[in-house]
Amino acid sequence: MNLPLLAQRLFNTPLAIHPRKAEIVVAALAERLGISHISTEYAWSGDDESFSRPARDTGYDVINGVAVIPVEGTLVHKLGSLRPWSGMTGYDGIRQTFLGAINDPQVSAVCLDIDSPGGEVAGCFDLVDLIYQARGEKPIHAILTEGAYSAAYAIASAADRIIVPRTGGVGSIGVIVIHCDWSQHIKNDGIKVTIVKFGDRKMEVNTLTPLSEEARAALQHDVDETGELFVSTVARNRGIEASVIRDTQGATFSASEGVALGLADEINAPDAAFLNLLTLTEN
Repeated sequence: MNLPLLAQRLFNTPLAIHPRKAEIVVAALAERLGISHISTEYAWSGDDESFSRPARDTGYDVINGVAVIPVEGTLVHKLGSLRPWSGMTGYDGIRQTFLGAINDPQVSAVCLDIDSPGGEVAGCFDLVDLIYQARGEKPIHAILTEGAYSAAYAIASAADRIIVPRTGGVGSIGVIVIHCDWSQHIKNDGIKVTIVKFGDRKMEVNTLTPLSEEARAALQHDVDETGELFVSTVARNRGIEASVIRDTQGATFSASEGVALGLADEINAPDAAFLNLLTLTEN
């Protein structure tokens, strides 16, 4: 495991992810990354003829004319894979797969098969806009096989309809940045760190020194800016006032709560929801 690269993608960069998932990831890696304390602030193939997978993998399966695109696990900007891999799905893969399905004459509708806590902000909103702008070309349904939170919910919101199972959930419309301060750990190990830099704000957010008030304010500005982008995007996609979305304050909601708020359209089992989509395309 490339721990420095993983730390670079996890810390000091905006994430649109379910808070508990973020805490689990950090806690699991804490000892290996030298983290002793965590502090977070929140800004609010078968033989069935109806099933086909081409010899050249397109990233989606086609069932009776419906392309099924999996959106599972932690979402990352660039995974280099058309399908979920090692518990992650890449926005790059979703984008290429979605464009392929929209332009495939054998595909009459698209099913976004979603079960994800969210993930990286980078790459998320451009993908959401791409899906939203394809509305009207073919029916696009987000069928949740459990939950769609944060970045995953942003993707779901771009679909024509969102269907959530009765035990599932939606929401977590917010952004976080996790800052890890290793300075005390380094001091205890007898290591003295000297940073020589050009530019007063160069490296103002780093893991080697405590976070200054100026650096904290800069991070908060970035989080707020991205949070407002999240709010306006969901408001546009769902046809809900931005104030209503903002007032959710990053909370997560059960299936019934999500439908009541307008964050989802229907409570239904994934299989039943998919059959409804098949019926829609047949008609």
